[in-house]
Amino acid sequence: MSFLPQIIFVIILAVAGVILAKRIKYLKRNIFLGKAETRNDQPENRWKTMLLVAFGQQKMFKRFLPAFLHLLIYVGFVVINLEVLEFILDGLLGTHRVFAPLLGGLYTAAMNMFEFLAVAVLLACVVFLTRRNVAKVERFTKPEMKGWPTMDANLILVIEIILMMAILTMNATDQILADRGDEHYIKLGTLFFSNLLQPLFSGMSDSALVVLERGAWWFHIAGILAFAVYVTYSKHLHIFLAFPNTWYSNLKPKGEMVNMPEVTNEVNMMLGIPTEAPADAPTEIPRFGAKDINDLSWVNVMNAYSCTECGRCTSECPANLTGKKLSPRKIMMDVRDRAEEVGKSIDAGGPGLEDGKSLLGDYITKEELNACTSCNACVEACPVNIDPLSIILNMRRYVAMEESGTPPQWNAMFQNMETSFSPWKFSPQDRFNWAETVKDEEMK
Repeated sequence: MSFLPQIIFVIILAVAGVILAKRIKYLKRNIFLGKAETRNDQPENRWKTMLLVAFGQQKMFKRFLPAFLHLLIYVGFVVINLEVLEFILDGLLGTHRVFAPLLGGLYTAAMNMFEFLAVAVLLACVVFLTRRNVAKVERFTKPEMKGWPTMDANLILVIEIILMMAILTMNATDQILADRGDEHYIKLGTLFFSNLLQPLFSGMSDSALVVLERGAWWFHIAGILAFAVYVTYSKHLHIFLAFPNTWYSNLKPKGEMVNMPEVTNEVNMMLGIPTEAPADAPTEIPRFGAKDINDLSWVNVMNAYSCTECGRCTSECPANLTGKKLSPRKIMMDVRDRAEEVGKSIDAGGPGLEDGKSLLGDYITKEELNACTSCNACVEACPVNIDPLSIILNMRRYVAMEESGTPPQWNAMFQNMETSFSPWKFSPQDRFNWAETVKDEEMK
């Protein structure tokens, strides 16, 4: 008996494992380019959020049709990949359908379920391709989706279709060979969907069927391993990152903005409120707000890598809907692109963050930041609890406090709030005069 197929399989498995390990290390390093932040409070609520939002896809179902189709792909991805365990054992042991003799009729039932899900995934992918490229759903045609983002989305859908066809082809040719009495193949009974394909292959010779069946088997396992590696370069990284991303969600009420500790301490000192001095004085003056990714928290950067590029945030953004330049999806894509640029520079022995570029200006403009109404619509819309507003607010703080670059109208408003405690320039004592005027007018 030749051990060559097993040796080839082990080599493929090892190569995929090494590449995947390097990519995970690279991504982890990039994410932790952001500042330290602790989010381990309320563990019960965090587990609940992760189970409902990431595992249960709770927020997806605000739009039923795409949510249902996505659920089919999600369930298919999880359940069908259980079969990969058998593929791996067969590849290592040189067996064929190692679980079939052990499970008997249950194995046939499981194969029928896998095939049903494979067909469901295939059809869902066809619908998604149609929505993107024929129906041209508006949120998929925004400027930030030109080029690679669109190609990436289409490519992953096509790969899924081919992988599902490989499963059905493998099962159809496998059962034809079993019916012809080939000792290597096991009769499984009726496999509904692959049986429909058998007439396409029934006229082929045994040797041709073996080549086709083995080719489909190798293509599927190699495709799954290649897919696992490709995902780390793709927006589909959310398949894995959605779980930690939702666990580390901001659990505070929507609209509650996090104050800057440095500013809070200064205000407390001015008001005579006791403050706790930091244990160790900072070696350098901290930057107010965020200019580059190292000024954001690591959770912000993980948010960027978790972005599905679905565009729900942008389609709900009132600024974008009224023609402003702001797109919350682009903000997240820009943060990820900047992290990738810095990470690649570091790996190449380059300047990294000191390359003369920054997130503000080279990726995200002040026009985009100023267009944000801070309404949290993007945060509410995101199916994996990404928080673009946190990034926008931190960058606006940098523009205001480090560059004094806010629009003149804003500066006037800030000054009025500081002196008059309202956006309008009149004395606080006169704040309710207008109400008295209205009351007098009503009584006349």
